[in-house]
Amino acid sequence: MSFPISRMRVWAAISIAFVCGLLFASSLDWTRFSWAQGSSARAVAPAVKPVTLDIRAGFADIAEQVTPSVVYVQTARDARPQQQRPRARGQVPPGFEDFFRQFEQPRNNEPQEGSGSGFIVSKDGYILTNNHVVDAADRVTVMLTDKRVFKATVVGRDPTTDIAVLKIDASDLPAVPLGDDSAVRIGDWVLAIGNPLGLDFTVTAGIVSAKGRGGAELGRLLPSRYAISDFIQTDAAINPGNSGGPLVNTKGEVIGINSAILSPTGFYSGYGLAIPISLAHSVMDDILKYGKVRRAILGVAIDDVTPEDEAVAGLKQIAGVKVNAFTPADGTSPAQRAGLEPGDVIVAIEGKPVDRVSTLQRIVRLHAPGETVAIDVMRYGSRKTFRVKLQEAPGEEQVARADSNDDAAKKVSPADKLGISVEPVSDDFAQQTKLPDDRHGLRVAGVDGSGPAHNKLFENADVLLEVLYPAPRHVLHTPSDLSRALDSVKGGDYVSLLVFSATADGWTTRIVNLRVGK
Repeated sequence: MSFPISRMRVWAAISIAFVCGLLFASSLDWTRFSWAQGSSARAVAPAVKPVTLDIRAGFADIAEQVTPSVVYVQTARDARPQQQRPRARGQVPPGFEDFFRQFEQPRNNEPQEGSGSGFIVSKDGYILTNNHVVDAADRVTVMLTDKRVFKATVVGRDPTTDIAVLKIDASDLPAVPLGDDSAVRIGDWVLAIGNPLGLDFTVTAGIVSAKGRGGAELGRLLPSRYAISDFIQTDAAINPGNSGGPLVNTKGEVIGINSAILSPTGFYSGYGLAIPISLAHSVMDDILKYGKVRRAILGVAIDDVTPEDEAVAGLKQIAGVKVNAFTPADGTSPAQRAGLEPGDVIVAIEGKPVDRVSTLQRIVRLHAPGETVAIDVMRYGSRKTFRVKLQEAPGEEQVARADSNDDAAKKVSPADKLGISVEPVSDDFAQQTKLPDDRHGLRVAGVDGSGPAHNKLFENADVLLEVLYPAPRHVLHTPSDLSRALDSVKGGDYVSLLVFSATADGWTTRIVNLRVGK
């Protein structure tokens, strides 16, 4: 009888040891690894349902949905007369040669062609693209994915945001839906669709790699004091020809317009830049409603905040926009009139946090001139709020033009009467050429080789200050000023101009008298 009792004791001891081992292992958390690899009840019914994306099917569906709305934009520019370089009084000052060269048009007598992309935003034929795709074009045509080709009208364009609106005479077109770029997160999947390198309707995929990308270097892509540098950065392959095409989210909505490339070679090498669709939509609305872009400004010269600025202003983090000065500096700046001071750090507008210059630009751009906004600033440790009535930015150039079928559009412009093209003096031009502040008139950007101004005015070396005759005198700041001054001038009439000219010794004032061509 002792043998069976002994066996029972052994089995009892083994059972007790096994149970104790389980309890001991559990206390040391040794059993979780095996549970995680299995399909136990703890792995079922998670608190948040996991999101799965079939990349292959998802991208194919998006491409199939959006591509019919993408268009191929082709431009043509007629031959221009050969242009002589400035001589005598119009010689470029020493050291300014490289700067002036960047403004020069190609000096050949051959027609020029270009191409880019765009996308349909309304069934009746309105199309969004980049300003630089259609700038200076004499003719624009649009090809759809079904190979139909239409003559396009440039309804309006805005160099400060690089946006242009086209119109074709068609109906029942496949318009692409516009999304919300503010909801886009870094890391979101996106598709870029366009016509790169001559390859029609190409689709590339990547992620949003940054938002609010701006700064001085990218600001040079849009040469204007009111340029808004607030790009979406993506690693979806973008190449020449993609400009104006849509950047699309995984819902098939446009969140940006592909515009530029961060590349030392000019071709794709990792990063592309897209204009946020909210900004583009705002510009388009202005063009269609007002015939021009109405740009609201605070009237401040600003910079991003540095660690030293953060310490002096009493900020909790290195974020905000520092006010350096006011523009103009004559006391008429909206921000200055409201009570802001140099050294203030803008931290919020209408309750929306402002972390950098591009954020401030975007928030202000979404407001209309004449609106009053609440501006929160930090001033040496104290938070203050000011009510600023936004002002409309002075016109830098004619950014919106009438339909080509409009009789007014067929009239000869005042600049054409003189055989010149003009643009307002930019900050970069003034700084590089050391142009005095009181001589910011209209830069001569081109001279017709067969026009009245040939060999009398010189491109990129002359600045028009005033029209002295016919009376009354007109001070020139915008092309509209020149239009008003020469409105009554007819063929054969004389015009007297006060001109500020670049010479070998700097700048000098001269009078130029011209007889308007018949």
